[in-house]
Amino acid sequence: MATITKRKWKTSKGEEREAWVLAFTDAAGKRHKEQFEKKRDAEARRTEVTHQVVTGTYRAEAASTTVDDAVTDYLKLLAGRRDRGEHVTEHYYRTVEGQLRNYVAPTEEHRLKQSEKTRIIFDGGIGTVKLSQCTAKVVGDFRDRLRDAGVGVVTTRRILGSLSRALQHAVGNDLLAVNPATNIRVTGKRGEGSKKVTPPSKADLAIALAQARGSLAVRVRLSASSGVRASELYAVRWKHVAFNAGELTIDGRVDAYKNEDTTKSVAGIRQVPLSSAMLAELLAWKEAAKKKEADDLVFPNTKGGFLDHKNILKREFRPLMKAAAAKAKEEGRKFKPFNWHALRHFAISLWIEAGLQPKTVQTFAGHSSLAVTMSRYGHLFPSDTHRNVMDQISPSIFGDGAQMAHDAEEAL
Repeated sequence: MATITKRKWKTSKGEEREAWVLAFTDAAGKRHKEQFEKKRDAEARRTEVTHQVVTGTYRAEAASTTVDDAVTDYLKLLAGRRDRGEHVTEHYYRTVEGQLRNYVAPTEEHRLKQSEKTRIIFDGGIGTVKLSQCTAKVVGDFRDRLRDAGVGVVTTRRILGSLSRALQHAVGNDLLAVNPATNIRVTGKRGEGSKKVTPPSKADLAIALAQARGSLAVRVRLSASSGVRASELYAVRWKHVAFNAGELTIDGRVDAYKNEDTTKSVAGIRQVPLSSAMLAELLAWKEAAKKKEADDLVFPNTKGGFLDHKNILKREFRPLMKAAAAKAKEEGRKFKPFNWHALRHFAISLWIEAGLQPKTVQTFAGHSSLAVTMSRYGHLFPSDTHRNVMDQISPSIFGDGAQMAHDAEEAL
């Protein structure tokens, strides 16, 4: 039976103090005491702990362990797996660490760095909350504070996902009986959090390609042909290019820290058909390459290692956009700059335009589900001959840039 008693005492300065002491016995017959400043808090805890003892879900450690402790323990687990190479990359670890340390159980160092990036200063974390007090309502209120602070739907979902995994780890260590973050939903306004895909026009891509040279030109064409992500492009080796079969195999990626890993999901491992023109350009690129063995990278840096995407954007792609804009202005044409990932959108949108089946587009794009494909790219039209479709698409990438741009403008 749980009882509440008032305790009074005097401080060294003679000041009177009082507190409410909750005393109870767990299922194993062990006595416990917890002290509260307010009677209502003690009564709320008595109701909770009585239910936990009866149902066998009481955990003594939860009264002294905080969410911050659970987060710290979980990050140690991930760091160990990362160091042992057990499916935790440096990029993944830092992403989860950022979500937990910027929002859930913030440290001053992480909080300041996050505010510099997002201009959001978040002080509504739950790091000091005891696990015994971390209920579904506490997590739900935390979610609401995130949204009120301007954190988006998708980011809030990811933060709660990391919190849930940290608390599940605490459950596994017998610090909690039930994960309070399970089934906490994040909703937003209609359309909020959805990704609106805006691929570059054929005319804009043609103008950019007319200014691209060397490796950059090949990379842009391959990305606009196959829809590969930048991280996947940098991991492509010559063994992945099947010239006879006419397809490109994607089975890995390179993260921001130049660590090679598997694709984002199992669905990311795929074969994408290539047009005859793209295969011919890759073959010419291989013949001119210094290293062309099966395990050699198709697009290495000067030392034969992985390309750095940030460096590529700074030194090659953004200057390309400026050069294309300047050329278009000189010729009296319009040009709308686009980012690198838009090349992937360009490829997928052309597949849709050419009539590939929805499931086929999902497979070629490496999306985790058909719902992702449909929500981002809309209705698709059927087609049976994938290789022929790629050949139909290739003039948009390999044709005469000036003529393509002229034709596109004439059609407006």
